[in-house]
Amino acid sequence: MFRLRELFFTTPKLRGSLFLFLFFFVVSLGDARNRRSITPSTEEPVETYSRYYNYIDLTGRLQSLAKRYPGISALTSIGQSSQGRELWVMRITKDPNTDAPGKPKFKYVGNMHGDETVSRQVLVYLVEYLLSKYGEEPRITELVNTTDIYIMPSMNPDGFEKSKEGDCTGESGGRKNAKGKDLNRSFPDQYDGTTTEAEKIPEVMAVIRWIQEKKFVLSGNLHGGTVVASYPFDDSASHQQQGFYSQSADDSLFRHLALVYAQHHPVMKTGHPNCPEEMDETFEDGITNGAQWYDVPGGMQDYNYLHGNCLEITMELSCCKYPPASELPKEWDLNRESLIAYIEQVHIGVRGYVKEAVSGSALANVSIVVESIRHNLTTAEYGEYYRLLLPGTYNITAVASGYTAMTVQGVQVVEGKATELNFTLAPAVSEAAGSTTMSTSSMPSTKDFNTSTATTIKTSTSTQIHTNPSEGNSSPPVLPNEEHVIQPQEFRHHNYADMELFLRKYSSEFPSIVHLYTVGHSVDGHELYVMVISDNPKIHEHGEPEFKYVANMHGNEVVGRELMLNLIEYLCRNYGTDPEVTKLVNNTRIHIMPSMNPDGYEVANEGDVKGYKGRNNSNNFDLNRNFPDQFVTITAPRQPETIAVMNWLKSIPFVLSANLHGGSLVVNYPYDDDKKGTSQYSECPDDKVFQQLSRAYAQENPAMHNGHPCEDLYPEEYFHDGITNGANWYNVPGGMQDWNYLNTNCFEVTIELGCVKYPREKELPKYWEQNRRALLQFLHQVHTGVKGTVSDIRDGTGIPNATIIVEEIDHNISTAHTGDYWRLLTPGTYSITASAHGYKPVRTYATVPREGVEVVDFRLTRIHSDPSGHSSEGPQPTQNPSEKEFDSLIKDLSLGQGLEQLVRSTATESSFRYRRYKELSAFVRGLTLNFPKITSLNSLGQSVEFRTIWALEISNRPGAAEPSKPKLRFSAGIHGNAPVGTELLLEFAAFLCINYGKNTAITKLINETRIVIVPSINPDGRELAIEKQCTSTQGLSNAHGKDLDTDFFGNASQRVVEAQPETRAMMDLILDKSYTLSVALDGGSLVATYPYDKPVQSVENEGTLKYLASVYANNHPKMHLGDTGCSNNGQIGNIPDGVMRAAERQSHMGSMKDFSMDFGHCPEITVYSGCCLYPPADQLPTLWAENKKALLSMLVEVHKGVRGVVRDRSGKPIVGAIIVLNGGVRVFTTEGGYFHALLAPGNHNIEAVADGYQQQRQEVVVSSYEAASSIIIEFDMDNNIFGLPREFVVASAAASMTALVVTACIIWCVCAAKSNRQKDGFHRLRQHRDDYEDEIRLTSMGSKKSLLAHEFQDESESDEETLYANKI
Repeated sequence: MFRLRELFFTTPKLRGSLFLFLFFFVVSLGDARNRRSITPSTEEPVETYSRYYNYIDLTGRLQSLAKRYPGISALTSIGQSSQGRELWVMRITKDPNTDAPGKPKFKYVGNMHGDETVSRQVLVYLVEYLLSKYGEEPRITELVNTTDIYIMPSMNPDGFEKSKEGDCTGESGGRKNAKGKDLNRSFPDQYDGTTTEAEKIPEVMAVIRWIQEKKFVLSGNLHGGTVVASYPFDDSASHQQQGFYSQSADDSLFRHLALVYAQHHPVMKTGHPNCPEEMDETFEDGITNGAQWYDVPGGMQDYNYLHGNCLEITMELSCCKYPPASELPKEWDLNRESLIAYIEQVHIGVRGYVKEAVSGSALANVSIVVESIRHNLTTAEYGEYYRLLLPGTYNITAVASGYTAMTVQGVQVVEGKATELNFTLAPAVSEAAGSTTMSTSSMPSTKDFNTSTATTIKTSTSTQIHTNPSEGNSSPPVLPNEEHVIQPQEFRHHNYADMELFLRKYSSEFPSIVHLYTVGHSVDGHELYVMVISDNPKIHEHGEPEFKYVANMHGNEVVGRELMLNLIEYLCRNYGTDPEVTKLVNNTRIHIMPSMNPDGYEVANEGDVKGYKGRNNSNNFDLNRNFPDQFVTITAPRQPETIAVMNWLKSIPFVLSANLHGGSLVVNYPYDDDKKGTSQYSECPDDKVFQQLSRAYAQENPAMHNGHPCEDLYPEEYFHDGITNGANWYNVPGGMQDWNYLNTNCFEVTIELGCVKYPREKELPKYWEQNRRALLQFLHQVHTGVKGTVSDIRDGTGIPNATIIVEEIDHNISTAHTGDYWRLLTPGTYSITASAHGYKPVRTYATVPREGVEVVDFRLTRIHSDPSGHSSEGPQPTQNPSEKEFDSLIKDLSLGQGLEQLVRSTATESSFRYRRYKELSAFVRGLTLNFPKITSLNSLGQSVEFRTIWALEISNRPGAAEPSKPKLRFSAGIHGNAPVGTELLLEFAAFLCINYGKNTAITKLINETRIVIVPSINPDGRELAIEKQCTSTQGLSNAHGKDLDTDFFGNASQRVVEAQPETRAMMDLILDKSYTLSVALDGGSLVATYPYDKPVQSVENEGTLKYLASVYANNHPKMHLGDTGCSNNGQIGNIPDGVMRAAERQSHMGSMKDFSMDFGHCPEITVYSGCCLYPPADQLPTLWAENKKALLSMLVEVHKGVRGVVRDRSGKPIVGAIIVLNGGVRVFTTEGGYFHALLAPGNHNIEAVADGYQQQRQEVVVSSYEAASSIIIEFDMDNNIFGLPREFVVASAAASMTALVVTACIIWCVCAAKSNRQKDGFHRLRQHRDDYEDEIRLTSMGSKKSLLAHEFQDESESDEETLYANKI
């Protein structure tokens, strides 16, 4: 049986032959059965309209009519009722026993509810009327000749047999079928899926097969109980009982169709049925939207529209469900014209054929897409289609699997007969399509198609419009009918092994659009797989946004995991054939992580509704409480899954994301928590954007949009529109979505997909149906807002890390590595600014449309540059080709995956172990012996116990003074109990030496850098330390018990005792003052620190120091995450970006870092490589892998900042000139006048000062990805004295001296003349000794003038005064 079914569905020819065989077999069997049970009269009885036909009467009447009118009628059964009664269908058309194209299929279905009987009789009367009037009335003749009419008088014959005449309210119980099922509540529903077991509704299953087989165009479902025409949709996502207008995509068309029936019905058109049970019930114009009247889930009319290519409305024909037979003539008269006029509507709109361009054969299952109407239909067996449309102008597209889509613009639809529009599709060559099972089939053409390659459109006015197919293809394709794309075929729960094979299978099957990679491992070692789907899946294409879905973060919430596998299959299978999928894949880089917590999934249990088993990872941590949080310190250690995802998000410029969960049905957006930790609305700056994104998903999931997700589990829970602010629902500190928003460019929401966390496997198809449109619609949102490129106006190169600022929204995003950006925004007009270090910001206004994206490009001009990009001040250094090539290398290694690719391309064989002093010495000596051209080994001094402190230089000219090159110092082992740094530096040295001459990048870096490595500052302490001791202090100090990192003092006044020999050795090295950067490695934490260790209020140039530390941390896979995670030593907490000022970690005096800053004028950062001071040797490979890229980043970073030469006008270099950075930090020029200073990206002021020269100032721009800005500072002789010109000062001084000399001569002459006239006029006053001493004492207290007045007295002035003196 299985094989037969498989062949039936996979082999078109066999399917057709088998169907015909079964068709004739069933018909003949039915006829035989009826011949045995019924013997109709040879003379057809005249219709009296005076009685109801029971099943036997109905069968006899229909067989009699079919027998009398064989040329235009054929009676068949499409199945049987629950009690075995045939479901009769009368087909009325010319040549009814043959299927030929050119006639649209129409159907009427009556008596679906067994006790609603008027329809049953009216349809029998209609059959007789059409047959008897054929050939007599032209209208009926034309209708039968041009239409394929199917009439089913009774869909529920069992219910009818149970019903009772005169029962107007249905109390007899005949409404349902014999198994108690309401047939109009038993069809698959768009919101609730299929809820009824197939074996209980054979009538529904038969009709579904019939609908799928025939591809009806228009239909009417006849009922009773009031008088009105009802149109889709019959229910809504909310299932509001009444009053909710549930609009379909063809709402206007449905209203028109309903009006056609109602306006031809004398009672219905009044809108006042006047039914005794509902006297006040009215319907405007006699029509109503089904759901607005009352909610009917599982109705047949909606199923026809959504799954059957067919538009159907429901006609309620009478107030009384089963009126007396005497009412039948009246009911026939009331409905006859409406029934006929409604059939005629099958001929409106557009009709035509689709054929294959090469062979001319007809194409079935081609999607016919009408722009702006989100409902498509497909061509039938002979390539024909009938698309009902109201009068107007339309753009129509034909889309077929494996063919190039074709669009015809401006198709005119007029009243009356349909416009004819034929399509000719050319095959499309596609790798993806070649591996896809096609649903489109070709059949020999049975119609003489127009052989022109142009499309011909025929209207009722015989106007012809010719459209070239190639022009039609230029129009963007419109969404195809979802029912006819290739849907996932298998729905099951995939364990890890099954999931892995699934991903590998699709990666192999669709290599042109798929790339499978892993971002890391779980605790148990499972790969964290990510599937990329894009037209260039392995690279980031400029201008193409990056999108991601992450599922199964909680291991027992599994729906997202399975939906992601379904989505992968859907995208792959429909690429190249479905325009929506093709457009998304071609224009988006889609990353799908089916399982972030594969360990938890493996222990979870199917059927878990709201449990916790498997929720956490194998370390029993909730991954969605494990990310750094803006309000709360997350004390739980960062888990490997969390770390892997954080690194992943930092490495790719994601724009939009969704995190798929389970346990409710809602879209949750940031923020997830707040400062108070309470459940209240926590609004982020992009709150409106997040609401728009959330609604985009929720609106496509009707059950979610309803807002009442899990009434059985959480009856009080309600989410307006199916969305909620995270913190307003409940507080989630450490969540992933907030971390995305705050730390990357990515906007992420969390989607709860269902009330049951781990549903049964049989439920999985329902979840796909509910979410497939929502998943695609959310993907479309990545193409909203604004996007563009920020570039340099000089050469058009993109500017990475430029900042995009939207006025009044306090959240900036940055450009990707090639300068492209995407900024999600709601519709409206915004002021947007682009800024970048070293460039003048540019502001513009942009209007974001309601659909699509606005492109806004920025071209920035460098500060202090003319239009050509050259500096307008001072002499410019010239670059030779090798310098340009090296600068290009620095840029390449600083952007994108450049440094990562270098790491991957330079793997070396390593044998990791801890080396004691003797082996360490032998190792560094071995490097110099094996690589003598690039290494030089020097002794800095000896330790207390006379062990040599080695310094290894690596350069292309070791030992030579090359002041033009930056000098980089690495040191480790200042604490002997933390030897990891020592081993890392030894491996780093070997790595550089081995790759020199082999790897171009490494070779160039060594050629342009002087690298000095001091692997062990404290060799004595190292000998005492013990492996696997993570917190022991044994070996921390030197042999004198001194912590060497507290022994670096530059001033003698600060030093109490003589410096330790190890300290003195390092101080001498540091005082060389030629170093550009220093990196010290230590242990006991996972953080990078910058100066100072001593407690200071402020740090000059702190921005640069912090930046240098962050470069190391950002290139370390764990450090930048900011989680020290060192529970073994109590150092737990979040360190932003893994960087902190050293004093904040452990404040102390006399550190090597501070000495390097203050006396060596060299910035030094200290890197703590891990929580354990002395971890087991088997952890060294992992530690090396973690630090390799970061160590290399320092080798790249030392070439940035600003560098240059200071010289005078004659070109003579000035040694010892002071370079003042931003008015604070100083560096000194070395031999040749060279200087090099590292600075954070941005604009900086440079001042150069030298004795005897005028002070010079320049402004420089430092980039995060470009090599150092090179400048030349030329000094003029300082001709100013006291700020005045030298000539003026000399002349003024000479004049002043002359004036003083002349004045002195005049005074001398005057005094001399007076002395000659009054010779002996002065004499010494004679005083007693005591009086003189008292006077001196008084003088010390008073004025010196008093002493002079008493010591000398002018006797020539007065005789009286002389007499007074002589008496004394």
